[in-house]
Parts: sequence; C-alpha cells; structure tokens
Amino acid sequence: MQKKAKKRKKVMRKTSSGKIFVHATFNNTIVTVADMDGKPLCWSSPGTVGFKGSRKSTPFAANIAAKDAAKKAKVHGIKDVEIFLRGPGGGKESVVRSIRSEGLNVRTIIDTTPTPHNGCRPKKRRRI
Repeated sequence: MQKKAKKRKKVMRKTSSGKIFVHATFNNTIVTVADMDGKPLCWSSPGTVGFKGSRKSTPFAANIAAKDAAKKAKVHGIKDVEIFLRGPGGGKESVVRSIRSEGLNVRTIIDTTPTPHNGCRPKKRRRI
C-alpha cells in the first residue's frame, strides 16, 4: 500500500506594499515582485509572456513583462512599491514607466547595479 502525498494548500499572502526587483541583462529582463521581507510573491519575464530569441532583449518585451508582473502583484493586494534595478540591460527605464502606468504607486527607485572598482581583469575584446 502506497501512502498518498498530502497536497499543501496554496496560501495567498495579502500585503499593501512590496518590492519589485528588475534584473535586466543584455539578453533578458526578469521582474520579480516580493513582499517587504523580500519573499517573492510572483514574477514575470519576456519568455513567459511569449517572446523568443533576440526579441526578449528589447525594451518593449520588458515593458510587457513588467505589466504582467504588476497585474499579478495587484492580485496580492500590492499598491505601493519600491523598485530595485540591477544590470546593464535596455529594459530598465521602460519597466519603471510600465509599472507606473499600471497604477502602482512607486515610492523609491534604487539602482543596485554592481560596478567593479578595478577588481578583476576584463574579458578579451570580442572579435566579430
């Protein structure tokens, strides 16, 4: 006789304020919505919205992914957000604009992009 695994009930956390983390690389943009403790509630990226290949790296794709993440955040009751931007990607500014247009109140915008203080030796120059 096999034991049946108990299904855990999915708990919906309701909070009025949260944090949005934007990881923008040259190839993709990942938008994560978390509560004030930093526990993720939902996320979105251009790949989950339906973009493939080089179209994922465009600001337009980042814009649509941010709108999708903002809609998911509203389900959790989030109204006020702090935005943390990270990375050199082109979708950072469009993400902030789309979050504002979606109706979320942006309290602060913080850019936490890591910058080297002449630490490691850079890679060789790319030859195309």
